[in-house]
Amino acid sequence: MIKKIVVSLSLLFSLTSLAQEGTSSPYSFYGIGDIKFKGSVDSRSMGGLTVFPDSIHLNLQNPAHLASLKLTSFAVGGTYANTKFQSETADGKARRTTLDYLAVGIPVGKLGIGFGLIPYSSIGYKIQTLTEEDNPTFSRYSGVGGVNKVFAGAGYKITNHLNIGASIQYNFGTIETNNLRYLESVQYGTRENNFSDLQGFNLDFGLSYQRKLTEKLSLFSSVTYSPESKLKLDNSRTIDLIQFLSTGTTSVIQREDIDVANTEIKIPSKWSFGTGIGEMKKWMFGGEVTLINNSVMSNRFNDIDDAVFENSTRYVLGGYFIPNYNSYSGYFKRIVYRAGLRYENTGLVLQNKSITDAAMNVGFGLPLSGTFSNININFEYGKRGTTYYNLVEENYFNISIGLSLSDKWFIKRKFD
Repeated sequence: MIKKIVVSLSLLFSLTSLAQEGTSSPYSFYGIGDIKFKGSVDSRSMGGLTVFPDSIHLNLQNPAHLASLKLTSFAVGGTYANTKFQSETADGKARRTTLDYLAVGIPVGKLGIGFGLIPYSSIGYKIQTLTEEDNPTFSRYSGVGGVNKVFAGAGYKITNHLNIGASIQYNFGTIETNNLRYLESVQYGTRENNFSDLQGFNLDFGLSYQRKLTEKLSLFSSVTYSPESKLKLDNSRTIDLIQFLSTGTTSVIQREDIDVANTEIKIPSKWSFGTGIGEMKKWMFGGEVTLINNSVMSNRFNDIDDAVFENSTRYVLGGYFIPNYNSYSGYFKRIVYRAGLRYENTGLVLQNKSITDAAMNVGFGLPLSGTFSNININFEYGKRGTTYYNLVEENYFNISIGLSLSDKWFIKRKFD
């Protein structure tokens, strides 16, 4: 039954993940877009904490944790995002529903392997402005697309205390942005269309360590490293002379191809260090610091010069609590209660102002009776950006739901 669910969800995910518009943020115009993937739903519920090993949940950020799997695990997650935008002169709202990841992990003795698909970054914005002048000017900016990752990784248990792991990702995607402008006193307007096809590879490496301090209390720590890599962009640009029709649509009167150079965008190197303490299957609390060399980032086209990038740091605190893991009489005692905090400067600098992002998370792991599977739910409230110098402040409320199916696969039947 679980295998049938896995196949059905995999087909659904493959049909929708590449076409979805995963963000509504104007900040997604820069670099490779808005980095959407922040871990599986159970990890996001703890602010994005990845330090704790888990025998039934896939850890999609540290491949070393794959060696901790005891059962074959299938994970899929999605998010409903509700965002309010505020600047010095205007405000707005947007809603998005996205699929966030699909992955499978398989234990093989001391080895654990995993593979899957992750929509990593997303571009999706629509902005309109109208100047209040004698000859009003209408401008409209829009963009769609993003970067997806297909990954495969493995973790190996060197000792009872130490795991190592590595994964490789193939990144691919397309990005399209449009800038339209016209004067009310002129019959035709102009529209610039930019297209980029992206592809490239990158690697992740991980270590995880755990040791008992007392009979009940355990110490956990982890390190991950992602070396710098590159995305190759095949760029093209066209300029359209357009006419607005009475139906509200546009008609292209003339199109001209513009030569633009193909470019490369560097994916920055990243270090992450985490540590935590707790009692297995009862409670855990930990913290994590991630250092990202975002200063090597750039924009898709060389003529985008109103933004710079800086190195960034992410801080995470979080944990979980289970009242009674083995309770047979009380369902609510077996629920995993999670919470976490996250703060980071995103690495994007506009108008000499660093764009920061802060959020708080509360989540629940709901066990499915009679199985090792569960449904994870996360509620996230946060703020990104600022209204400084007419920039945009985003206040968002996200609801994420993840399905984690765990079972013993590849067992030879004794009876048919």
